[in-house]
Amino acid sequence: MKIFLYKLGRFLIRLSGVPEKANTALLAWRLDDGDNTLRITYDSLCKDSVIFDLGAFKGQWASDIYSKYMCEIYCFEPSTKYNKFITDRFKNNKKIKIIKLALADNNGMAGLSSNEDASSLYSQETCEQIKLVKASEYISENEFTRINLMKINIEGAEYDLLEHLIEEGIVNIIENLQIQFHNMFDDSRIRMKNIQSKLSKTHRLTYKYEFVWENWEIKNSNQ
Repeated sequence: MKIFLYKLGRFLIRLSGVPEKANTALLAWRLDDGDNTLRITYDSLCKDSVIFDLGAFKGQWASDIYSKYMCEIYCFEPSTKYNKFITDRFKNNKKIKIIKLALADNNGMAGLSSNEDASSLYSQETCEQIKLVKASEYISENEFTRINLMKINIEGAEYDLLEHLIEEGIVNIIENLQIQFHNMFDDSRIRMKNIQSKLSKTHRLTYKYEFVWENWEIKNSNQ
């Protein structure tokens, strides 16, 4: 049945006239039920784990992760609307902490659009000004020495952030990086490939659905 559905999906993609490669990856992700399996399954997580959720939106992923592992989760959501939503949602859970800023490669302010789960810094429509905090400084000042899982879904800002995390050596304390790259710039693919090449020095790829979701797990010292 799964093979039949995959072939049917490929056929429908060709009929749509939309570039097949990106849609094939999304189709494969949906057939594999990645949102309910790969994204929330980490054998190494436990109640003592520390999770960073970058681009928390309405907090569903954080909720799913917490329900499985009861770990400490830091939800970074700079949008006033969605920050308030998840603050109310998790107000009785002291292990889920809501932070109204965006981790970035610099300190400052930036304009954020309002487009549900696709709200971005790279839109012509600016809804509100949000606070950016340099990731390396935030992690150092708050004395994080290990981040067991960092989820990154920040609508195009992942390129600058990941390049910063790699350059500053922060990736060395992140056990798993769950990343959604966005194909929204002329050089998106080039920058993604360059980041992946650098990540491969410290981490190993555990799954990849191109421009959908991928996960990088830190290598053991004996690997």
